[in-house]
Amino acid sequence: MSQERTGVATLKGNPITLIGPELKKGDQAPDFQLSKSLVESVSLKDFAGKVKLVSVVPSIDTGVCDAQTRRFNEEAGKFGDNVVVLTVSADLPFAQARWCGAAGIDKVTLLSDYKTNSFGAAYGVLIKDLHLDMRSIFVIDANDTIQYVEVLSEMTEHPNYENALNAVKELV
Repeated sequence: MSQERTGVATLKGNPITLIGPELKKGDQAPDFQLSKSLVESVSLKDFAGKVKLVSVVPSIDTGVCDAQTRRFNEEAGKFGDNVVVLTVSADLPFAQARWCGAAGIDKVTLLSDYKTNSFGAAYGVLIKDLHLDMRSIFVIDANDTIQYVEVLSEMTEHPNYENALNAVKELV
């Protein structure tokens, strides 16, 4: 049974329970299996040797999630080939693809945690009752060590974009 954490996050002020460990800077990044499409999946090793900015959003079809993904898409082109920017949500892969096409997103890779929620559970951001992942940011270095973590305490708020981007800049 995965660890349940209460009292750390809310949705519009209402408490929600997160499943999984509380990851910290210096922890080894857990492996993951995420869907790139209905039939293709990726894992941490698919991004070996690269700095990874992992932007986690509950659903791409909400205002803050949309803004968060657009912001990181704008910044992604500035980092070069040694950095990948991944947006993780529990949306179905074809909903993610539709949104990317409509939004003109071309530098961020959207990945889906819809099948097993294993990313959310491994990274401690799975919302127990909603089967969505809590808004959060993880910056993982080329050796798969976590260098920056922000798990928001309120789902509807924006992350600290500058702190996350600065964490990436320090690694490139």
